[in-house]
Amino acid sequence: MALEQQPLNRRQFLRIGAAATAAVPLTLALASCSQGGSSASGAADKTAQNPFGLKDDSKIEAVLFNGGFGIQQTINAAKDVEKKFKGVKAKVSPTENPAQELQPRFAAGDPPDLINNSGANAIPFSLILKSLSTFDDLMEADNYEGKKISTTLYPGVKKQGSFPGKFVVMPYVMYIYGLWYSDSLFKENDWSAPKTFDEAMDLGAKAKAKGKYLFVWGKEAATYYLTFALDSAIKAGGLDVMHAVNNLEPKAWSQKPIQDVFKALERIVKAGYFLPGGAGMQFTAAQAKWSNDQAALLYPSGGWIENEMKKATKDGFDMVMAPEPTVGTDLAMPFTAMHAAPNQNYIVPSTAKNPAGGKEILRAMLSKDVASDFSKSSAAPTIVKGVVPDDAFGFSGLASQLKALDTAGSDVFDYEFITLYGLNTDQLVIWNDFLSGSASVSDLTTQLQKISDDAAAAS
Repeated sequence: MALEQQPLNRRQFLRIGAAATAAVPLTLALASCSQGGSSASGAADKTAQNPFGLKDDSKIEAVLFNGGFGIQQTINAAKDVEKKFKGVKAKVSPTENPAQELQPRFAAGDPPDLINNSGANAIPFSLILKSLSTFDDLMEADNYEGKKISTTLYPGVKKQGSFPGKFVVMPYVMYIYGLWYSDSLFKENDWSAPKTFDEAMDLGAKAKAKGKYLFVWGKEAATYYLTFALDSAIKAGGLDVMHAVNNLEPKAWSQKPIQDVFKALERIVKAGYFLPGGAGMQFTAAQAKWSNDQAALLYPSGGWIENEMKKATKDGFDMVMAPEPTVGTDLAMPFTAMHAAPNQNYIVPSTAKNPAGGKEILRAMLSKDVASDFSKSSAAPTIVKGVVPDDAFGFSGLASQLKALDTAGSDVFDYEFITLYGLNTDQLVIWNDFLSGSASVSDLTTQLQKISDDAAAAS
């Protein structure tokens, strides 16, 4: 597969740092400009079996965003490291808010050895770039099965984790985005996943006739519909649509393919096909209305949804995904094109006490056994190829993800402007208003463009 995205130019990248630095104390901004280095003393010699020079009897600290996938895969990998290296002890801790908890530690020069910097409250990477270790040596190292790591991964990993000139972020999970539904419910009613928004409107009428809604949303995840809308517009208008939004260009949100999708969504909102009250509903509670209560038929999400809702999914639900619908069928890209990318971002600070330990845990995570166990427990694919069997461990959603990715072939795209510029929080407000019916397409467009313009102006 090929990941299609347009790199940010240097001026655009500097804007990220300027915008983000304005929101944090000066001491943190200054700390992030220090190259730093490992504070671990007496590192061991580097060998094929110990490529980063991890010292026996050393301690490793990992702090991980505790999202839909949890932290068990890293705990498992840390145990493998402890078995492999004499006297090594690893402490793995969760966090719900990496920025709030870990930015002060970067400022103090005492960050953990390994961090999963993900979620809505991740640290802007531009703030800490110069305090991060690069991962070129990790790619050249052998995994625990003796295979060179770079040869075992999906393409696009290094590109996804590279900021200008530096490969400093190691993503771990393949995020595959689409429209999710209950295969058993659809088969029972002889329904099909909609390929166009006209078909979605027709399905909404059928859902209403059965006392159900077409869509549901929760307040913290209202921007799932931004991703949904943008993915649909990119398939219709092509990658130029994506590049304009990704690079914060003026009037990017006024592009016709985007406006077409916004207007189609507005029709669905005005028809009353969204379950009411989403702006006041916690997002997993809203998702349970779909996965457990089956009060709504469709939900746009990434592949983490099957694992995230496994305790609140109706027996026999048979969760599967389909490509997002489009406005019409005259498309610049195939309908089967997918938004997919490596994600769940791991970093190793160069200013940590034991960066060799952080990298060693990642080496274990990128080995076949740990990666396979992760997919088996989380119903999601990692960046490691060929570790999911044909039966996908019995997960209907995981099987449908891999099938969709295979069908998409090289027609795979990704954009990073939301994470890089830290825009999710601001965008949530207008999307909750829009999905509630209190904001128009014009309001939505104006607010999204203002958010983009403000980020672009911070240079």
